[in-house]
Amino acid sequence: MTTLQAAENVDTETVTMTVNGVGVSVRADHPHLLAALREELGITSAKDGCSPSGQCGCCTVMVDSKVTVSCQYPVAKAAGRSVVTLEGLPEAERQRYARAFAAHGGLQCGFCIPGIVMRAKAQVDKKGTGLSREDMSRHLGAHLCRCTGYVKILDAISAVASGEDCEADLPGGVGSTGTRYQAEALALGDRGYVDDLRVPGMLHAALRLTDHARAEVLRIDTTRALGAPGVRAVLTAADIPGDLRVGILHKDWPVMIPVGGRTSYVGDVLAVVVADSRDQARRATALVEVDYEVLEPLVDPDLALSSEEVAVWGTDGNILSVSSYSRGHVDRALSESAYRVSETFETQRVEHAFLEPESTLAVPRPDGGLHVYSGGQGIWDDRDQIAACLGVGTDKVSVELVSNGGAFGGKEDMSNQAHAALAAWLVGSPVKCTLSREESFLMHAKRHPITMVYEAGCDVEGKLTAVRARMVGDSGAYASVGMKVLERAAGHATGPYRVPAVDVESVAVRTNNPVCGAFRGFGANQAQFAMEGVMDRLAELAGISGLEIRRRNVIHPGDVWGPGQVMDEGCAGAEQCLDALSGAYEEARAAGKAVGIGLGLKNSGLGNGYREVSRAVVRFGDDGTVEVRHGWTEMGQGINTVALQVAVEELGLNPAKIRVLVDTSRELGDGQTTGSRGTLMGAGAVRDACRKADAAGRVPGVDFQGEFVVDWTQHLGEVDNPTIHSAFGYAAQLVVADPETGAIEKVLAAHDVGRAVNPLLCVGQIEGAVHMGLGYALSEEFPSDARGYPTKTTLRSLGILRAKDVPPIEVKLVEVPQPRAPYGIKGVGEIGLVPTAGAVAAALHAADGVWRNKLPMKTGRPAGEED
Repeated sequence: MTTLQAAENVDTETVTMTVNGVGVSVRADHPHLLAALREELGITSAKDGCSPSGQCGCCTVMVDSKVTVSCQYPVAKAAGRSVVTLEGLPEAERQRYARAFAAHGGLQCGFCIPGIVMRAKAQVDKKGTGLSREDMSRHLGAHLCRCTGYVKILDAISAVASGEDCEADLPGGVGSTGTRYQAEALALGDRGYVDDLRVPGMLHAALRLTDHARAEVLRIDTTRALGAPGVRAVLTAADIPGDLRVGILHKDWPVMIPVGGRTSYVGDVLAVVVADSRDQARRATALVEVDYEVLEPLVDPDLALSSEEVAVWGTDGNILSVSSYSRGHVDRALSESAYRVSETFETQRVEHAFLEPESTLAVPRPDGGLHVYSGGQGIWDDRDQIAACLGVGTDKVSVELVSNGGAFGGKEDMSNQAHAALAAWLVGSPVKCTLSREESFLMHAKRHPITMVYEAGCDVEGKLTAVRARMVGDSGAYASVGMKVLERAAGHATGPYRVPAVDVESVAVRTNNPVCGAFRGFGANQAQFAMEGVMDRLAELAGISGLEIRRRNVIHPGDVWGPGQVMDEGCAGAEQCLDALSGAYEEARAAGKAVGIGLGLKNSGLGNGYREVSRAVVRFGDDGTVEVRHGWTEMGQGINTVALQVAVEELGLNPAKIRVLVDTSRELGDGQTTGSRGTLMGAGAVRDACRKADAAGRVPGVDFQGEFVVDWTQHLGEVDNPTIHSAFGYAAQLVVADPETGAIEKVLAAHDVGRAVNPLLCVGQIEGAVHMGLGYALSEEFPSDARGYPTKTTLRSLGILRAKDVPPIEVKLVEVPQPRAPYGIKGVGEIGLVPTAGAVAAALHAADGVWRNKLPMKTGRPAGEED
């Protein structure tokens, strides 16, 4: 039962300083300067991405004119000093940076940019037009950006340094280039994220996590925590009035583990502490006492497969899913092949490292309901699961999207939404719950590590004859979308190639390791790292180049692909991507460079017989403004800009008059923003809404609802040649390396996007994906130990490439329209890193003759990286 306690007085000692030219006094008990700025002074341009580790750079400010990472700067040290945040710069200077970042596409989710602007200001002030790109790259070593690949960030800073007068204009219709929706406000930190929101009477929640990955919970004692200063309530599973478990596909993920239950991974929550301040809530979580019967965790997926012990509480076995299909006579085809290869490939677990940690704010409504501000990737799923947890109808819960600071799949599952909502519902006050970086690492789903055993053959001309693949993926404890990731890996096992005989099986295994789920690429990148390795090994045996073997096997319209799908005209983009890079490939080889090429495909949409429906609303105001509402999460990929451009295309509107909104006030729920389907399906729905509005005379005050439906896919085995997916994106990437050192000198990426809605933003998406793909190939990993605990605990330890480590990236857009898709759109978000690891592996092999079969391919971290 929930117990409440009156708040106690806090420490009244203060520190006096000047902030943005104004003298202020703040409490001395803040853990660092960043907390004082954000929590007491309400200055939120400085973002909290990792406090107090100081490894992301998002909280950078100036103290006495020196750039300072404020989450590592003691409040007491700021006494008598002058602190300047982005809010405090002269307005003309603020606008100069905002226009430059907007015009050059130098931001996506925007979370990291205010800190980068402050760092850039320091360098521009010091060096002016003499600031080189290389020098600025080095100074950005204190900053992480997970979205952009840094290319356009450096473009924007160079523009400011050179005195360029940038024009930041919104785009026109489909195919036009222009700035991202809300770009200037994002660059300045003026458009807030969930943790930037403040409401009267707001309390703070913190989570008490388990101490063991697998343990029976015998007792939870909240007495000491309830007696801590500022604590208002401590909640346990016993306080949940509705469903204990949530989940996107399977309801197997407990919101909290009750007494008598069993923990299944290190991110399990045992209690929620609600207090007057975030620090008070956090300190009190350590006072929640728990008694356990500790059990041996199952952390080896192969052992979990054979064990009779059940790893995860509430389940009946350790096999989450099995996906399989076969075509042709594989054994015979392999035996008759001129050349054969057999290889085991291993990919690693990877942390998303989105810069904005998960945050949720829940506010009681006047009508007795609850309004939730979420940064999740599917707010209708959030609404439904929160309502089920509270034991109320969905009409009692409304969810409003606050465009998030990056996700990449990692915010599909709920993290702290149910906990914040439960606390606000039971306490009767607004409650915000924001995870620390360490908690985020422990809780949300990661990229699947997959072991893949391949056998493949080709004839004397290098044409594929057969592929057999066996995959085992460690899905961690709870289902998330793990079965779909391994299903997608199976479906993409043969890459974008014609293979007459195929035999594929893919198994998702439950363990007590960190949960694995959606992450950009969604199984396709793991499978195609293996398949691209197979192609290069066969090419060497057949005596042809990596480019040539791909040309001889690439799918064409009418070919049968993978699980049996007959490919449509859209697949011509695969070959066109190869053609776009062929000249550069031959030129680099002629120059003696170590060269690798990779080719990939990735589905857009869910497919597999699922009826996908996207809805949108267009509403005209009396003042000439237009609301465009859709059902997709903006997380830096630009879906809000797509919605705006479609409205301009269809209605001929001034883009400045358009406002884009996402909330659950209308039933527009489209499921998760995943699978590169937001642009394709969102554009179709907005287009339909606009055309209905046109047909009805654009009457003000009326919701004109449109929809786009994909209902022509089939389940595997439903028909002889099932249409597994309605659309695919295609990409070829060329990696050029130094033949002596193996150092990557540049990456060329040719991507068939069907139709680039906004070429500037589309190129930026690809640059960011290549950056992520290089880290995936070379340095990033998120391993766990025998206890099921991650061994990487800081952002810097993850091996993410910093700006100075990123080679030049050149993007070529290919546009082969997708049949039955609005404007021919295919999507770009997921395909971006699918070919990268394979291309890197081939380039490294060209340099030293060693075949790589395990990721990451270099054991050391990029220069300057350390725990």
